[in-house]
Amino acid sequence: MSYREKIVELLHEALFITESELSGELQDMTPLLGTGLDSLGFAILVARLEEELGFDPFVEMDEAVYPRVFGEFVAIYDKHSTNH
Repeated sequence: MSYREKIVELLHEALFITESELSGELQDMTPLLGTGLDSLGFAILVARLEEELGFDPFVEMDEAVYPRVFGEFVAIYDKHSTNH
């Protein structure tokens, strides 16, 4: 399973846990705020990704980066996966 597929799977899990719904089709240019997740939902998503993948790229970053769209979020995981 690719990082993208795992992220999508766990994003849907976080939506379910927070009783939220995806706001439209999920694409690379979908704004993260348009996914239906609030800050708690994103915290759940990042925590679940760390459990499943074994790393948190946001902790490993030298400079904080705040992705604005879904594709940037996935790219951060892809980029930092080479360290693991």
